[in-house]
Amino acid sequence: MNIALSGLPAVSEPLPWHQDTWARLGDQLGQDRLPHALLLAGAEGTGKAGFALALARLLLCAEPVNGLNCGRCHACELSAGGSHGDLRWVQPEEKSRVIKIDQVRQAVTFVNQTAGFGTRKVVVFYPADAMNTNAANALLKALEEPMSETFLLLVCHRPYGVPATIRSRCQICRLPSPDAEQAGAWLEAQTGQREGLDDLMALANGRPLTVARLLQDDRVEALAVSRGAIQGVLSGRLSALDASKLLHETEAAEFLLQLQDVLQHSLRARDRDTLKTSQAQAAFALSDEVARLRAAMEAGSNPNASLLVDSLLARCERDLGGALTDDNMKAHQGGRAR
Repeated sequence: MNIALSGLPAVSEPLPWHQDTWARLGDQLGQDRLPHALLLAGAEGTGKAGFALALARLLLCAEPVNGLNCGRCHACELSAGGSHGDLRWVQPEEKSRVIKIDQVRQAVTFVNQTAGFGTRKVVVFYPADAMNTNAANALLKALEEPMSETFLLLVCHRPYGVPATIRSRCQICRLPSPDAEQAGAWLEAQTGQREGLDDLMALANGRPLTVARLLQDDRVEALAVSRGAIQGVLSGRLSALDASKLLHETEAAEFLLQLQDVLQHSLRARDRDTLKTSQAQAAFALSDEVARLRAAMEAGSNPNASLLVDSLLARCERDLGGALTDDNMKAHQGGRAR
């Protein structure tokens, strides 16, 4: 979740699939109409944090070039090294999943101070949906009474995980996900390889930055094993007990993400009539439960990973084992035809 803010390239720019959104915000900035608070929302693993960083550096740059930070001025040198005094990046501290009230209070104090290097200050909250209730309440005053030339960028993949009182005071900017061609071209440029990228994109549920991290951390095989174990239980090819053995080293957060991805992918592949079956309704209910558990973990819950995996796999086997396969869908359709 945490990202590095030092050792950055001279110029930060948005990803190709975010260019239209970038141009629109650039027009607002050029007309001095950029809102003081933006909620940048989009799917996980598609570049939201990089977009926020590029925008923050543009806002602080003394002499922007072609809609990007120049990379040459003193402000760009400082932001590249992670030492710009007018930029704050607020994210969960090490070994924590939540942004705490003390972090937000420090950010609010910073907002109320005079800029030290230029005329603008920028605060990025990443991810904004990791703020607990008290932290979100502490941010309200800064949103209600914004300081001149101060910009708050809230980044999240679950906009409705951000309290309505916060959302209503921000301009919501939804960042699109890439299509297969855009993602493939970007990954090929990043990795220098093309072979196998389509399979990796499917494995990562269409998240190109996730694929890049998997390749960098050499975690492709581990993800394939965990995804295969979950799919095995849902298709009835693998027992919950056997799948649990394969997943014994998987972290709870990663397991929940993979389970939610597999469930949603399976449901999206069904036709309208198939979605009315009791098995499909059970899959929807399980997907909702997984989303609730993920939100709870992001808010600070720390469940026992082994017990969580075992209980959810048992539920998959009991309620869904064999119900979400293509063969089952065809059989259901065949039964209707007769």
